[in-house]
Amino acid sequence: MDHDPMRDWMWSQACEMLARAERLQRSFFQPLVATTQTPVWEPPVDVLETQDELLVLVALPGVRAETVEVAAREGELLFAGVRAFPVALRPVVIHRLELPQGRFERRLRLPPGRYGVVRHSIADGCLMLVVEKKGAPHD
Repeated sequence: MDHDPMRDWMWSQACEMLARAERLQRSFFQPLVATTQTPVWEPPVDVLETQDELLVLVALPGVRAETVEVAAREGELLFAGVRAFPVALRPVVIHRLELPQGRFERRLRLPPGRYGVVRHSIADGCLMLVVEKKGAPHD
């Protein structure tokens, strides 16, 4: 059987989307407790790779970079924080609210390899996580 990287990638993406849909469905049937640190949503991500780094783009409109907790350990990248409804918008009538609010957390399995420093910043509503590869040509 031929190895088709695109088919493998599509299959892994489909499995991840099904797992996320299942978690989301389960979350509809759980009461939310305001005092808990339990995440209530997972932001969508893009994971890209260069020769020297992994780049992870996380859709987090309205979240400041310094408020996001980021850690890489044991082959996983974890980021968490809170997206709060803007105080300036509180005295409004809401007709539609699609951007998730509350505590978020996402755990991503990193591709096989050794990784070092994780840098992060916010640009255009996306958190950009840059994970340096250990043993990359510039090391």
